Amino acid sequence: MSIRESGEDYLETILILHKKTGFVRSIDIANELGYSKPSISRAVGILKSDGYINVEKNGQIVLTESGRLKAEQVYDRHLMLRRFLSEILGVSAENSEQDACRIEHILSEETYSKLKKFIENYK
Repeated sequence: MSIRESGEDYLETILILHKKTGFVRSIDIANELGYSKPSISRAVGILKSDGYINVEKNGQIVLTESGRLKAEQVYDRHLMLRRFLSEILGVSAENSEQDACRIEHILSEETYSKLKKFIENYK
């Protein structure tokens, strides 16, 4: 199942918020991303119908197994790219964060694996 860049951003945000607080609601996502409640509601509906999240009766948003795997994949790419840009290339923290967020969605699996291997061997 294919997911759009915005969907990946939502999943990544849910993962990060869950790691921080252990409890994620739509309002938390809206506050984190600075999006309107209707935008969040629409995205939550799409992610739910695509099987990436469940919404509990108390409003808590929980990643499904496939949602968690996708979120972790995107987040791992983000962290690796941010490290590469910041530590190896010397890009400012602000730019490396923003650029990593953009690049994480379009990087091929081949490039990602080779870049990851390079970073793991870099001292």
